[in-house]
Amino acid sequence: MTANRDPGGPPPQVPPRPRVLLAEDYNALLVALRRLLAPSCDIVGSVGDGLEVVDAAARLRPDVIVLDLNLPTLNGLEACRRIKAALPRCQIILITAADDDALRKRAFELGACAFVLKHRVIDELGPAIEDAFHGGDTAARGVQGV
Repeated sequence: MTANRDPGGPPPQVPPRPRVLLAEDYNALLVALRRLLAPSCDIVGSVGDGLEVVDAAARLRPDVIVLDLNLPTLNGLEACRRIKAALPRCQIILITAADDDALRKRAFELGACAFVLKHRVIDELGPAIEDAFHGGDTAARGVQGV
């Protein structure tokens, strides 16, 4: 018998965790992303190319997709477009090494909610996922978002 819990009261509420799909073709970074995000997210899958992420998104229906811009078979921008057409509520965060304003603008036009540079992933990706999951403003934290 637990002394601190009211037996007639509701069970304690566990806050929901974002269901995240990772799309990155560089395996070492994929492993690092899993380790970085596992404490705060449910990683529902990981894939290494653009066609796989479109398929996995349809099957797994994640809350958030962390999507590398430069994937084989289908680039991240086209994958983003296809996913948003099929799953408009899915939040997509593009990650890239390229600090390019034209790419950033195009990503947002196609429905991405944030654009995180790979060298800033450690500091910015977790907060960007939380903001996307809870409907917050990623731009307020300095992440390149809408």
